[in-house]
Amino acid sequence: MGITPQLILEPGRSIVADTTIMLTGVNEVKRAHVNFAATDAGFNVLARPMLYDSYHHVVVANRAGAPATETYTVVGPICETGDVLARDRRLPQLERGDVLAFLDAGAYGFSMASQYNGQPRPAEVLVSGDVADITRRAEDASALLAGQRILPRLMW
Repeated sequence: MGITPQLILEPGRSIVADTTIMLTGVNEVKRAHVNFAATDAGFNVLARPMLYDSYHHVVVANRAGAPATETYTVVGPICETGDVLARDRRLPQLERGDVLAFLDAGAYGFSMASQYNGQPRPAEVLVSGDVADITRRAEDASALLAGQRILPRLMW
């Protein structure tokens, strides 16, 4: 009896990882024993750094050519100790309002995203050349209650 092995691959991330960039705004910069950049995206949107300690290159999108002069740890708004998107990254001096681009963020983004801690999920945009189309609209606070039913016996 011969054995006929079959090789099945699921290349997923290797195909789409470099097709996606996550953009997030800097809400606050805190200088202490570690410089923190607090952003409007957290592990609810990009879970891989928290789950797998994955590394995503970070670029200051609105000043991509500026020299890297400081080291930052980039954190999100989730209020959890694990809400760290990037540790010890050399970046230009950051200011509130800067836009950070997390590279190679493709694969599993929306499927791993959540509304954890009351955070609606962001929009998704497909860019091709000079054309940008919204492929998934940003959620607002109403999305957090969608599908919920308040039972009449719980009403006053």
